[in-house]
Amino acid sequence: MTAYKSGDPTTLNRLYGRAKGKPLRTAQQGLVDTLLPRIAVPLEGEVTATRLFGRDCPLHFEIGFGGGEHMAGRADMLPDHGFIGAEPFLNGVAQALTHLDGDNGAHPPIGNVRIHHGDALEVLARVPDGALSFLYLLHPDPWPKARHAKRRMMNDGPVDLIARKLKPGGEFRFGTDHPIYLRHALMTMRRHSDQFEWLAQAPRDFLVRPGGWPETRYEAKARAQGHEVWYFRYRRK
Repeated sequence: MTAYKSGDPTTLNRLYGRAKGKPLRTAQQGLVDTLLPRIAVPLEGEVTATRLFGRDCPLHFEIGFGGGEHMAGRADMLPDHGFIGAEPFLNGVAQALTHLDGDNGAHPPIGNVRIHHGDALEVLARVPDGALSFLYLLHPDPWPKARHAKRRMMNDGPVDLIARKLKPGGEFRFGTDHPIYLRHALMTMRRHSDQFEWLAQAPRDFLVRPGGWPETRYEAKARAQGHEVWYFRYRRK
């Protein structure tokens, strides 16, 4: 996860957490070597739908896609939309590539996704303001200790950046199973009520996963451990 200097959500102090775990399997390493370069987000310049996909289309962005289950699922549901995913953990990138490759040939490859292996906010800063239709932050690292709160992605600087990049009416989706992060996120979003409208009319709206929201491996793991999971949808005013 990333921490940022006060007042500038795009200035990187350092990237926290692991960048790589256990060694990749041969097939995963092959996808990292061959598929990832073909679908990687350019390292410089503006990040637009036309540049990435050769056409103007609704643009989605996922911060920290983990193993890529949600990103690949959404991209498969919406083939006419473009998806950008950013993830610093190499093993997560490799797992996502197996989904995008058509689950080892079981399905046609998913072609409407571009990946950045690294810091999400660096890429997000290069997306034109008002260009995104959806932005997702699902089960981010909670950094539960108070002294680590500045490392959380759900903080004022990143949320301001998210607000700028979403078009009016665009949707920000956030999910967590961690009660400390939940309280922190609710307080943060309350401070941004002039930018976002919470799309919840009843408790069911944030206690039940909405339709069109594929389950992530982290969500499945949380449920297996008996954790409650919360789902939040915010509309850009």
